[in-house]
Amino acid sequence: WSTVRSVMLLRRLTFGQQSVARASRKAKLVVQASSMAAAAPPKVAGLKRVGLSPCGQVCVTSVQDGGNIEVVSMASLQDVQLRMIPEPYCAVDGRAHMQWFSFRVSGALDKPLSMSIINAGQASYAHAWADYRACASYDLTNWFRVPTQWEPSSGRLTIQHAPQHSSCSYAYFAPYPMARHDTMIAKTQMEPGVELRVLGHSLDGRPMDLLQIGEPGPGKRSIWVIARQHPGETMAEFFMEGLLARLTDAADPTARALRAQAVFYCIPNMCPDGSARGHLRTNAVGFNLNRAWAAPDKAINPEVFFTLNEMKRTGVDLLMDVHGDEAIPYNFVAGNGGIPGYTPRLHALEEQFKSAFVRHSPDFQTKYGYPLSAPGQANLTVCSKAIGQLFDCLSFTLEQPFKDSNTLPDLVTGWSPQRAARLGHDMLGAILEVTPALR
Repeated sequence: WSTVRSVMLLRRLTFGQQSVARASRKAKLVVQASSMAAAAPPKVAGLKRVGLSPCGQVCVTSVQDGGNIEVVSMASLQDVQLRMIPEPYCAVDGRAHMQWFSFRVSGALDKPLSMSIINAGQASYAHAWADYRACASYDLTNWFRVPTQWEPSSGRLTIQHAPQHSSCSYAYFAPYPMARHDTMIAKTQMEPGVELRVLGHSLDGRPMDLLQIGEPGPGKRSIWVIARQHPGETMAEFFMEGLLARLTDAADPTARALRAQAVFYCIPNMCPDGSARGHLRTNAVGFNLNRAWAAPDKAINPEVFFTLNEMKRTGVDLLMDVHGDEAIPYNFVAGNGGIPGYTPRLHALEEQFKSAFVRHSPDFQTKYGYPLSAPGQANLTVCSKAIGQLFDCLSFTLEQPFKDSNTLPDLVTGWSPQRAARLGHDMLGAILEVTPALR
């Protein structure tokens, strides 16, 4: 009888362990499903994000982090018709933006594809399609350009390509998915002298991550670098990767000198909701964050609200707001000419920085860029203008091309993630040169 009881107890113990294991696996699946749901683009009634060819072998899908494309027709691989999905209406810009696209094609190995975005003529910057070539990648790391034809008369942008592997991704520029962002944040926080702070949360509940590099101290300058206020400008976060990698390199003399003189406050992604949703310019509710800096509202643009509050706490001696420009094929900065507080001191600092940047990076230039604002007429809802005015500091908007940098063009990749990261790396040399003169 004792033997029987022992067997029964063993069975109960085993069953209990199995139940716990099943519950644990179920909990993990729930967490995984929740994570996937948070990363996936929102479902919109009537949109067809997945399409199959008549034979059922070729699939087009934008159901992915940052994905944006609607499949209209796949009757023929030579006439795949696609449509960009507009963002929520943006009141400050008077339109619903669209220009970002990102999707994957599978099952098309060695099959010539002709894929037309049939509403490209309605894009936010339709004129910028001229001389544009779409980005493609097999491994989501190495991106190259493919033949792309813009037809202004029909408003179609047609991508032509015969994939050399079964799966190929296409995008307006190389995507920077939220998983990569999370990995960069997690790794960078572990470097010596780095502190991660969450300033608040976006409307979709995503953290506003700020990386502080260096310790405040007497005479130290406060340098702010933020990126991706416009989420589709993904080159901005690749730029941040290069900047952060160098700034946290203990063996790099430029980084060591900078950290001795300044504290860096870096926000690699100002618009995480728009990034995950596949937006070009706006957050979850269609607000253009770079038009919110005069009076941020926690209810509709908390990203700016939390960031500006932190800037007021730390002070700002230099700001670099990193972006991408759809039309201009050059890297350039827009300074603070036109703000009411623009002085000869700020002008001299701008010229000093630009001259230094040209020396540190052949990919940077000063000939091409935006026209200067008339005196006193700058738009103070724009981040760099607002911060320059509020803190009487050197403050720039930095623009990178979606196409290529015509200063040193690369016919294979165009402007690329690797080149953007290198630009971020090189900019630190220019910042080091001007830091002693910031105040």
